Amino acid sequence: MKKVELLAPAKNLKAIKAAAKYVDSVYFGIENFNMRMRSENIALEDLNKVITYCHNNNLKAYLATNILVYDSELDILRNILKTGKEEGIDAVIVHDLAAITIAKELGIPFHISTQCNVSNSLSARFYEQLGAERIILARELSLEKIKEIKRNLTKTEVEIFIHGAMCTSISGRCYFSQDICGTEEKSANRGSCVQPCRRRWWVREEGGAEYLYDGVRFMNSRDLCTIAYIPQLIEANVDAFKIEGRMRHPHYVEIVTKIYREAIEAYYEGSFTQKKAGKWVTELKKVYNRGFTTGFYFNRMTEEDHQHRSPANLSHYRYIKVGQLEKYNKSTGFANIILDNGYITKDDDIIIMGRKSDTYIHQRATEITYNGGVVDKTPRGTKKNKIYIELRVNDKVEENGVDKLYIFTDKTYYKKEYSL
Repeated sequence: MKKVELLAPAKNLKAIKAAAKYVDSVYFGIENFNMRMRSENIALEDLNKVITYCHNNNLKAYLATNILVYDSELDILRNILKTGKEEGIDAVIVHDLAAITIAKELGIPFHISTQCNVSNSLSARFYEQLGAERIILARELSLEKIKEIKRNLTKTEVEIFIHGAMCTSISGRCYFSQDICGTEEKSANRGSCVQPCRRRWWVREEGGAEYLYDGVRFMNSRDLCTIAYIPQLIEANVDAFKIEGRMRHPHYVEIVTKIYREAIEAYYEGSFTQKKAGKWVTELKKVYNRGFTTGFYFNRMTEEDHQHRSPANLSHYRYIKVGQLEKYNKSTGFANIILDNGYITKDDDIIIMGRKSDTYIHQRATEITYNGGVVDKTPRGTKKNKIYIELRVNDKVEENGVDKLYIFTDKTYYKKEYSL
């Protein structure tokens, strides 16, 4: 049986490294022409390094070029796609028919973006006849409608979102940001949405005396979470599951992809249970989330699927930068750490991440030395009173990078004293 493909989002190579053990493919944008222009994204000159890493780790690499394109940008787009072809990109994710035309001219496999809002079999067959390798269906479809579209396709694959941020507009096709900012430079259709739908709004009907919405975030959708329904989604004959999050922290990408990989494998092994699903939801709640909804797959979304209280993260966990690496000893596996914003204890959940390198290491603090001896807890370091320790690191740290040490924690004493 061919297993469903799991895709991870990536804003940089660190995020790709974070997901590499758990996914089959990754998708990312470069510094132009993608729907997450406010994200870090990948420089065109780094495309070779990124694709090489992906292929060396048996990952497919998909390049997102799925915004609206203007005449003055066609040569730039052609150069991006040509470079992608030369570097061995596995497919491009496209929306604009110009991008589809160029991809076909260059012989690059292309996936139809959810921005195209494919919502019926006739539209899907149109793109199949056009040569699309895959269609990323509209997010507003029920599971029954997805099944019907899949049944009516001959060879083109179907992909759906299974986790991450939901847009209040139709598959993200929205002019709210552009209108409120008064410039197309802030258009959601150009990848630069300022997310006004996450804010509080006062809405009153013309001539009405009372507000229909009185300072409520009535457009702020909860995040999609389908972990409890993985069996139903697989049995719908969907080819690929996509996780949203090309602006998210590499640790977020790691945790979400790890949990969905566990759920997918549990299904194929016959060990999937709702008890496990409950535990997975608890773990997913630790990383960034606005609360969860199952989207449109089983019911029409209502006000219950929106988060009126908070515009952003509901998780109690935070990333706290407590120090930085000064030196790494390859022979011993220990790194010299300068603590200048807190302390660490044994078994803390820590992340070592590069600022000027692609380092991403996530592990427990298993062995800490201070003043030549092993300790379970270090003294507290501050800017004025730095603490120098050694920490065993489970992976190789890249040279010439400014690598920071973070703790991922919900401990109140960290948040009170050192939260970012």
